[in-house]
Amino acid sequence: MEKRIKTLYIVTIAAITAFLGMQMYWLYGRYEFSLREYEHHTEAVIADVIVEYNKERDKKGTGDINTSYSMSHGVDSAGNTSRKVTVSSSFNGRKLLGIDEERNLTDEEKERLAEIVSDSLQRIEEKKLSIDASTAPSDGAAWAAMRNFELEVQSPFTIQGLDSLLKKENINAVLSLTTTDSIMWKSAMYGHKSFVYPHFQIISPYSELERKAVIIDCKIPTADIVREMGWTLVLAFVLSILLILCLIWQIKTIIRLSRLDNMRNSFITTMIHELKRPISTLKMCVSGLDNKQMVDDPEIRKVLLSETRTALDNLSAYFSKLRDITFNNVEQIPLNIQSVNLHDLFDTVAAATIRPSGKDVVVHNEIASDIVVSADRSHFYNILNNLVENAVKYSGDSVEIKASANADKGEVVLSISDNGNGIPSGDLKHIFQRFFRGKASVGEQPGMGLGLAYVKLLVEAHGGEISAESTLGQGTCFTIKLPQ
Repeated sequence: MEKRIKTLYIVTIAAITAFLGMQMYWLYGRYEFSLREYEHHTEAVIADVIVEYNKERDKKGTGDINTSYSMSHGVDSAGNTSRKVTVSSSFNGRKLLGIDEERNLTDEEKERLAEIVSDSLQRIEEKKLSIDASTAPSDGAAWAAMRNFELEVQSPFTIQGLDSLLKKENINAVLSLTTTDSIMWKSAMYGHKSFVYPHFQIISPYSELERKAVIIDCKIPTADIVREMGWTLVLAFVLSILLILCLIWQIKTIIRLSRLDNMRNSFITTMIHELKRPISTLKMCVSGLDNKQMVDDPEIRKVLLSETRTALDNLSAYFSKLRDITFNNVEQIPLNIQSVNLHDLFDTVAAATIRPSGKDVVVHNEIASDIVVSADRSHFYNILNNLVENAVKYSGDSVEIKASANADKGEVVLSISDNGNGIPSGDLKHIFQRFFRGKASVGEQPGMGLGLAYVKLLVEAHGGEISAESTLGQGTCFTIKLPQ
């Protein structure tokens, strides 16, 4: 049974671990999906913003720059269709600067002119490009590229202009302008690579024929993503905790049932063992009474009757203990309250204590002769007898037991100490539980683990309390507090 429980315990841990792993993997997938969703949504918004920005640039364009473009088709040596576009732009610099047509421009005027018409014109008064556009996906893409060239000449692309529009859409990005190695005909997005600080890039061409593009680096707001996943995370967490608690509760229940089964078997075995002794004594006494010679001898008859009474008393006390220990609360225990002299009662217990052969047992009664408590004599006798028996049972070759008491303010404090084996600190807090037996006592001494639970039950039935202090290898002291 223990092996099966251990196997079940290992399998349960493996199942919980696997479930948590799957849950984390699912949450990671859900988080990644949310990041990708944010990327695609933002990409669409940025595309719309760029279109809007180009419209603004078109409105701001200067009419002093003239741009023309054309496209021709042909066939290359391999028989493939080729496409070539030609664009040219020119401007009247004197008109832009308000200078006489007949006068040549000075170097300073040329620099001012370059600032006005941007670097796209490369500081010359006319610009002409002839580019192979065979890689364009369609003629429409090639015409659009030529129009973008014209737009760049008329109104140069700026980081500040695009950034202001992006911020209106609550998109915070780092912008930079670049020149690509080849012509880009459409925007490209590069998704995030970092799980902790994710960000993605969009490279969008704004003047394809000049291979000019803008790089938009966007940081993904993970806090917003997690907030949007809030209910999903809470539900997953609650379900995970619930399942784990159910599995743990199931394992504990199985272990508890296994312990109860072991306790039941131990209880039956111990009960048989405990009942065997008085029954064997009764059988022996009955056999003696059947012998006429033994019956006729007054001394032998007296011994037989005494042993019979003792055996019957032991049986009665044993069944009373079993009856009392099954009560759900202390109020159910019947008590016959009377004045009991503790000194005399402990003397009676000490006299009746069985001293095993080969063990030196010394009992000191240090209770004052005038200390009296209101208690059930029979039950209180059982309390003291259990404590003294335990002191004798769980000790070495010799044991010294001391009983002392003092009365103060209507309360009697009774202490019974010994110099026996002591109780491990780990077991000390469990010793008053039913059927509990410490590791040190299991297998060494017979018993069901009911003695101290029975003592605690009876003490509480008298309205008192009991506690224990112990040092392993030095001994134990039980303290009982009772109302006087």
